[in-house]
Amino acid sequence: MSAREETFESIRQAVTEHDAGEPLTAREILELLDETDHTGGKFGSTHEIATVLGRRARAGDVRVIRSSPYRYEL
Repeated sequence: MSAREETFESIRQAVTEHDAGEPLTAREILELLDETDHTGGKFGSTHEIATVLGRRARAGDVRVIRSSPYRYEL
């Protein structure tokens, strides 16, 4: 598995475990990652989360809700 796939998988796992039932902001996802420690501190900003999820949205794995702030549904 590539580093990008592992990174997305860490995000997906944290969001799945949280089971919010609603789209989350990049900040909320970063907080989940910090709480669950799925990435070992690999993410330092919401921008990094948004970048990973934006790339996966192109593949259809993530739905981006363009509101303020953006929300992500995995």
